[in-house]
Amino acid sequence: MGPTCTTFCGNCANEVKTMDDEVLRNSLGNDMEKLPETSGEYKEEVKNKKAKSKVGRNRGDDTKIEKREEVEVQDGAKYTGEWKGQKRHGKGTQVWKDGSRYEGQWENDKANGKGILHHADGDVYSGEWKNDKAHGEGTYSHSNGSKYVGEWKDDKQDGHGVETWPDNAKYDGQYKKGKKHGKGLLIFADGSQYNGEFDDNQINGYGVYEWIDGKRYEGNWEDNKMSGQGKLIWKDKKCYEGSFERDKRNGFGKFVWGDGRIYEGQWRDGKQHGEGKFISRDGKTTKGVWENGKREKKLDDK
Repeated sequence: MGPTCTTFCGNCANEVKTMDDEVLRNSLGNDMEKLPETSGEYKEEVKNKKAKSKVGRNRGDDTKIEKREEVEVQDGAKYTGEWKGQKRHGKGTQVWKDGSRYEGQWENDKANGKGILHHADGDVYSGEWKNDKAHGEGTYSHSNGSKYVGEWKDDKQDGHGVETWPDNAKYDGQYKKGKKHGKGLLIFADGSQYNGEFDDNQINGYGVYEWIDGKRYEGNWEDNKMSGQGKLIWKDKKCYEGSFERDKRNGFGKFVWGDGRIYEGQWRDGKQHGEGKFISRDGKTTKGVWENGKREKKLDDK
């Protein structure tokens, strides 16, 4: 959606015909609603299909690894593979009653090493395990086409990873405890992108957002919204540099048109509000007091 317009009044009316009033409204908000979140299904499903089971039979030599026939271990789950005494140890396959299946390495009766867990719903985790948890390098593929490839810790994405979605959205960056955290590049389905800092799965900190229509914002963010100091540049060379609050111009800022006109002063809720000055193309400066985007009072030069 393009920017909406308003007009200045008073003696500046002939000098300034239009002003981008709510340039931020609807420009970023719709994209933020589409912000792909790290799917909670990754950590929950890996947890819910842990391979551990208690085995109180099939005693054997606990000093060597031996292969045995299929054994029912717990709640109808069946294990076929190598044992060390009463514990699964070595290579083996366990199948649950719902059809889920783990194939891979075991140690001390738990999934340890490399293995593949096939979920009953078609999701698959393939990678490294530690004590029945996804830990190390691994890939989680959802049946709907979304995928995470990267580092894991205690069943959660942790470290560097790449997450992709069926609509071609993509995140490449850091994770912490299953959430986007740290620096990363997020590309949206429409081609717009954000490159910067994340915190608790939200855009927080410093970063650069580029729209497909040529707009570019570089500056500070809070909870997916432009907040703090930043600079917003349009394709036609218009530019606002100053203070933002929840996607709107608030505080002191400077707006420059492509043809050289300038407004510099106070803003509130995306509109000129408070003391400011307007500089025309020929360099003439007019100082005044603005309210809700309109100049209500002219101030004499001091």
